[in-house]
Amino acid sequence: MSLFEELKKDLRFAEGLNGCISCGTCTAICPAAEVSDYDPRVVVEIVQRGDDKEIEELLKGDMIWRCGECLSCKTRCPRGNTPCYIVQALRAMSIEKGYFIESEQGRRQLAIKRTVGDHILQYGYCVYIDEVDNGMYPEQGPVWKWMRENRESILARLGANYNKYGSGALRKTAKESLEDLQKIFDVTGGQARMDKIEKLSKEVADRDGIEFSEKRDEYFMKVYQK
Repeated sequence: MSLFEELKKDLRFAEGLNGCISCGTCTAICPAAEVSDYDPRVVVEIVQRGDDKEIEELLKGDMIWRCGECLSCKTRCPRGNTPCYIVQALRAMSIEKGYFIESEQGRRQLAIKRTVGDHILQYGYCVYIDEVDNGMYPEQGPVWKWMRENRESILARLGANYNKYGSGALRKTAKESLEDLQKIFDVTGGQARMDKIEKLSKEVADRDGIEFSEKRDEYFMKVYQK
């Protein structure tokens, strides 16, 4: 089956492309296009042509990984297209085919997996205060550093239920809920996709002679920072 035919089977692609007239409205409204070489109109034009060679280049390139998935494009397209959905379908295919490791931006999926992905399954949160330290996120600044160091007293004063069971912000997620989350990842293929990211990233690290082991190993920091 051709890449284009396979892509058409993805519901996000089917819902995201009605027919592009190349007006450029999506690019004009796109925040990522303003600060990078991302161009949603180019992505849509390429997939609309249905050329497998061009699609493969997209899957192996940086462009599809620059979209912030904010869906601004969906709100403005005069034809009702959603370039973001198309990009989501392309990203999924890039990982499934193993093409993501061919690009600098694609290799950064390991960083996403080991932060957002792992945090969801470990804590039940996409972003968790215990993990957001200034070593990883220096842009948070000294105020955040002070807040993390004093988080128990600060969060108690704010009425949070930090690191405790029950109701309230930053509460511990019940074991049963974490198990349910894992089941969702298993059934939907999310866990298999994360495992593939780890497996193929390790192959690249081994090829290049870079340490690959725990969360903040040499390879992780390379794709995260550089």
